[in-house]
Amino acid sequence: MNERSVQHSTFVIERQYEASPEQVFAAWADPSAKAQWFPKAEVFEFRVGGREFNHGGPPGGPIYTFDARYEDIVPDKRIVYSYVMDMDERRISASVVTVEFQRTETGTRLLYTEQGAFLDGLDAPEQREHGTKALLDKLGAVL
Repeated sequence: MNERSVQHSTFVIERQYEASPEQVFAAWADPSAKAQWFPKAEVFEFRVGGREFNHGGPPGGPIYTFDARYEDIVPDKRIVYSYVMDMDERRISASVVTVEFQRTETGTRLLYTEQGAFLDGLDAPEQREHGTKALLDKLGAVL
């Protein structure tokens, strides 16, 4: 029998982008724009109560599933969503994310806060933070 465990963690990532909050928000809200820096969604319903869903993985490797629900959206200011992540048929985490867009003199300060429950040693907060930083860096390159 596998040992069951949960590790709770919160991490915050800050990024500065030389683009307006409207442009950065649109990179999250528009499915074709988001697909340039985030795995392409099979379902993309950007509205409160809407769902975002995708799955995939490396050839011969495990299949990862991202299944999110939008909890709160304030255009150009804030996005709050909850999501679960599965690896093959096993749930590896459940999280709540808040993305904040703040206007600065040179563009936008983005604050990404994730509060997660990482399950059964199948995922770790450090891995998730590392992967999220890489995605936000890719967003910066696209902007």
